Amino acid sequence: MDHFELRDGILHAEDVPLPAIAEAVGTPVYVYSRATLVRHARVFREALSALDKPHVAFAVKANPNLAVLSVLRQEGYGADVVSGGELTRALAAGMAPADVVFSGVGKTHDELVQALEAGIGQFNIESEEEGYELAAIARRMGRQAACALRVNPDVDARTHEKISTGKRENKFGVPLDRTGAVYAALDREEGLQMRGVAVHIGSQLGDLEPLESAFSKLGALIAELRGQGHTITHADLGGGLGVPYKAGESMPSPAQYGAMVARVTRDWGVQLTFEPGRIIAGNAGILLTRVIRTKRSGNGPPFVIVDAAMNDLARPAMYGAWHDIEAVAPSGEKTMAHVVGPICETGDTFAMDRKTDTLSAGDLAVFRTAGAYGATMASSYNSRGFVPEVLVDGDRFAVVADRIPADTIMNVERVPDWL
Repeated sequence: MDHFELRDGILHAEDVPLPAIAEAVGTPVYVYSRATLVRHARVFREALSALDKPHVAFAVKANPNLAVLSVLRQEGYGADVVSGGELTRALAAGMAPADVVFSGVGKTHDELVQALEAGIGQFNIESEEEGYELAAIARRMGRQAACALRVNPDVDARTHEKISTGKRENKFGVPLDRTGAVYAALDREEGLQMRGVAVHIGSQLGDLEPLESAFSKLGALIAELRGQGHTITHADLGGGLGVPYKAGESMPSPAQYGAMVARVTRDWGVQLTFEPGRIIAGNAGILLTRVIRTKRSGNGPPFVIVDAAMNDLARPAMYGAWHDIEAVAPSGEKTMAHVVGPICETGDTFAMDRKTDTLSAGDLAVFRTAGAYGATMASSYNSRGFVPEVLVDGDRFAVVADRIPADTIMNVERVPDWL
């Protein structure tokens, strides 16, 4: 459920008509609903109510906007970060350092130092080599780094190959058959407080079976490590729950996920950490766009050219991803159309042969389910600027990220005096 609904024939974000935002801010623009973020955050936490004090750390990569993070911090969420920049954002949004988990396969020396200085709650170590480097830095700084070792369980998440992270050939984590030896080696390192294990097999999962398989392997590993004399107090189960991008599409609910987790982990005796991202933010945002013009090419459907482009919303071009497309003021008429952006790439295509609301030049439209992996993946390709972001709260809204024009981006460039 989200809070983007038709009222008197006009699509609203909560109590704000979207044309009012377009008039005030221009298009394209990302629009987020605070009420939807709060509802999703609470539904996910309620789904884990059978567990003993689970820690929920929002995957900042899904939507790093400071206002979004502040809403989730108010809901008691911590942060799962994968860069020093995301760590800086999480702390700026008021999230407690102890509630931050630092994941990611390529943490740099400076990022490890930054995280140690901040006093974050946990490092998810992705390799033996990373563990040794972190230990050396921690010793020099006189710190102890609380750590979990990320395991690669060789489980196919059955999602898009570019967002699958738990197969042997993926770059993430330590292979399951090496985990015991690597854990034992790192557990001997001064500067590291090895306290558990972590797993994350991918994103946009539409089936709980791969997750249950990965978690079962993790449970067996916990028993094995304890049998070797290690103390295991924490397990990070990652994120990855999918959301419906198509109207009528069915996905596992947070409640179904929570029941499965409670069943699989009931004898583990650990504190569980979760890293939801898309499931919280995905349906809490839309990308509002305006039709530039329509054109026909041959006898096929018309091209509907909108002012949003692949640099603003990369998922369709990058993954072939689907986003429902709707008119802000639908007439009730439907048509077949190709919906495309203005960028000089054939890949700047949002939909081909899509049955949509009939759209004409000047009409407003939205791309649904754009609250996760939308603005955060934007670029300035074709020397286009970055679009603004707006947060709606009831009958009010605020710009929470300014539009960055192309000339502002150009102003940080320099031509050397020898040219």
